[in-house]
Amino acid sequence: RRASPLDPCTTGSAVPRALNDDLCWLSVVGSIARPPPAGIVLGPCPVGSAGRRRGGELGCSVCRKMASHIVGYPRMGPKRELKFALESFWDGKSSAEDLEKVATDLRASIWKQMADAGIKYIPSNTFSYYDQVLDTTAMLGAVPDRYSWTGGEINLSTYFSMARGNATVPAMEMTKWFDTNYHFIVPELAPSTKFSYSSHKAINEYKEAKALGVDTVPVLVGPVSYLLLSKAAKGVEKSFSPLSLLSSILPVYKEVIAELKAAGASWIQFDEPTLVKDLESHQLSAFSAAYAELESALSGLNVLVETYFADVPADSYKTLTSLSSVTAYGFDLERGTKTLELVKSGFPAGKYLFAGVVDGRNIWADDLAASLATLQSLEAVVGKDKLVVSTSCSLMHTAVDLVNETKLDDEIKSWLAFAAQKVVEVNALAKALAGQKDEAYFAANAAALASRRSSPRVTNEEVQKAATALKGSDHRRATTVSARLDAQQKKLNLPVLPTTTIGSFPQTVELRRVRREYKAKKISEEEYTNAIKEEISKVVKIQEELDIDVLVHGEPERNDMVEYFGEQLSGFTFTANGWVQSYGSRCVKPPIIYGDVSRPNPMTVFWSKMAQSMTARPMKGMLTGPVTILNWSFVRNDQPRFETCYQIALAIKKEVEDLEAGGIQVIQIDEAALREGLPLRKSEHAFYLDWAVHSFRITNCGVQDTTQIHTHMCYSNFNDIIQSIINMDADVITIENSRSDEKLLSVFREGVVYGAGIGPGVYDIHSPRIPSKEEIADRVNKMLAVLDTNILWVNPDCGLKTRKYAEVKPALTNMVEAAKQIRAELAKAQ
Repeated sequence: RRASPLDPCTTGSAVPRALNDDLCWLSVVGSIARPPPAGIVLGPCPVGSAGRRRGGELGCSVCRKMASHIVGYPRMGPKRELKFALESFWDGKSSAEDLEKVATDLRASIWKQMADAGIKYIPSNTFSYYDQVLDTTAMLGAVPDRYSWTGGEINLSTYFSMARGNATVPAMEMTKWFDTNYHFIVPELAPSTKFSYSSHKAINEYKEAKALGVDTVPVLVGPVSYLLLSKAAKGVEKSFSPLSLLSSILPVYKEVIAELKAAGASWIQFDEPTLVKDLESHQLSAFSAAYAELESALSGLNVLVETYFADVPADSYKTLTSLSSVTAYGFDLERGTKTLELVKSGFPAGKYLFAGVVDGRNIWADDLAASLATLQSLEAVVGKDKLVVSTSCSLMHTAVDLVNETKLDDEIKSWLAFAAQKVVEVNALAKALAGQKDEAYFAANAAALASRRSSPRVTNEEVQKAATALKGSDHRRATTVSARLDAQQKKLNLPVLPTTTIGSFPQTVELRRVRREYKAKKISEEEYTNAIKEEISKVVKIQEELDIDVLVHGEPERNDMVEYFGEQLSGFTFTANGWVQSYGSRCVKPPIIYGDVSRPNPMTVFWSKMAQSMTARPMKGMLTGPVTILNWSFVRNDQPRFETCYQIALAIKKEVEDLEAGGIQVIQIDEAALREGLPLRKSEHAFYLDWAVHSFRITNCGVQDTTQIHTHMCYSNFNDIIQSIINMDADVITIENSRSDEKLLSVFREGVVYGAGIGPGVYDIHSPRIPSKEEIADRVNKMLAVLDTNILWVNPDCGLKTRKYAEVKPALTNMVEAAKQIRAELAKAQ
């Protein structure tokens, strides 16, 4: 298009590339193939074509048709490089420059990887130091007043204070991202919130990629989804809707768009995942209004609106596909089979379809033949030149790269695809759609799928029969919760407002070293057992000194609350580096459930009995519930999820009964992820909640009335499923409350009667901030305004694994002192 210096081709060809071109020399600009500049020798086709080009032209039909896209990519790095850089920075051991160097290197490697794989539409601005919604809050300058931000570009100090809190103010609320195990920072908005362009991250990362020779698609959280995911700030909850601020945030979006256009962006992606939810008419109208208002700013850009995680309802589909400013629509066709039918029944002429056929939320190899058939059926609907092969959602919800795996055996490894392999799958499908099918690759994929279907290690007939037999009962305990609580109190003799913690205590460097050396066989089993026993003894002593009423053993033997159990259950396998971001720097390594599940041997009884022998106080046996194990694993996709959940429930049931037989009087079965698995569409809620709650009840239906069953839930919105929580029939539930501004208490203010024990969290453990005794006492008094004294427990929001002892001890001291103070006040008032 213009005479300019040439730099190396980004696809790896020997053909140079014009700095200002948005298509490489081997492709077609519009429909006109361009001849090479004089003296340039053609290299091999970078996409694997035979290299034949019409009449000396550089463009060929293969390059023109091969359209592939990735919604987003994991941020942490293949070996959690970002996690360690963040934690080093937070601990004051490294500088902001050191952190940025790690981040810059990670971004460059991700962009290069996708470019080398042949991906055409490569995303930028999907990297984050903490969370993409928090990044949008920073972009809009929507900083709550308590952080004392005075304007200008938001720095790391303000950014991380919003995410994590600091010594003087608490963090913003954190909750689950739709039905995933990722957590986002919830924006706090009010009528008085002022918006200004305060973080230039999107434009900076676009320019950064472009300097590396990669022309990317900048990704922004869409304006309507941002507001629908926001909450009204404290004090205006009942009188204010964040969506009313739409006209106030759009000017900032216009500024961002203008900068991206000026920098040479030709595409922009707006993530609007709330379109898959059940929306009211005024919310749908907001999408129409927003993109109509942005239309002039978007002129000259190709605009992709991306949705994911579920079907797009028919009314939302109609609204979305009628937006004149939008060029392309991205749909999750893995979880959105009904959306596929909507597309086939009517798709706007001249628009692009970004077809999410490769699953971004699981680790199983794609059924390439089936996906190709789906894509070919869509070609006839949208047109060959308007179909783009994509992932169903961002790949941040899956592990990074199978190449790094050393623990998996070859058979199971052949069944899998992590993020890096899914990029290759996307490109392979795009090539096949363009007539360049890699027959060997497709044949290997078909063979792996056949191997998985026929493998004897997948099926256990005895387990399947036991799970099938469960369907004849609702597995409720024989007596009411009030009768059980009376029997338990006679045995446990707990004070009013009993104190406890949620389970884990700090995982020190020394503790991790012991577990690591034991796994590597560098220390003996006796040495390992003695080290863990010593740690348990320390944790028990700390709790007794603090005068906590119901103790925990601290879980020093556990690497993760799901992985620990999966390692001892059949049907599970594990990775060495299959890490997935949960929030901030926190990563989890989900087990892979590949077959039928059973419990060969007791899993926790030895450690629980040891801990109970060290104290006269009640010691909780700590288990992870079946629904949480399911939702925090990569689950087999060859049978319904509820069938796998029932199998896990039977395994946990055996463990519960063995703990009871071993003298453990209080058993906690965590269901932290029960709410997380709730489908996004209300029409699907009842079926999920029925089998999920049933699975929990299966685990403890056989215990005596005097055995107290606890459960725990964290960091989600529980108000809409409170009746299902009651239906779980647990004796005591501990539940996150403090970080969400005591949102949970509102359900009891509205008249819900809860007769079981309940412990709404009194302080946020995901912040290093230490709450005062007065602050905790104030929270407890607010709880007593809506809950009976005889059912209320006092506890933190969640487990203490991620905190340091220097934070834990004073916080728990203040918690216990606050409980004692209020007990004394209650006694005086009698």
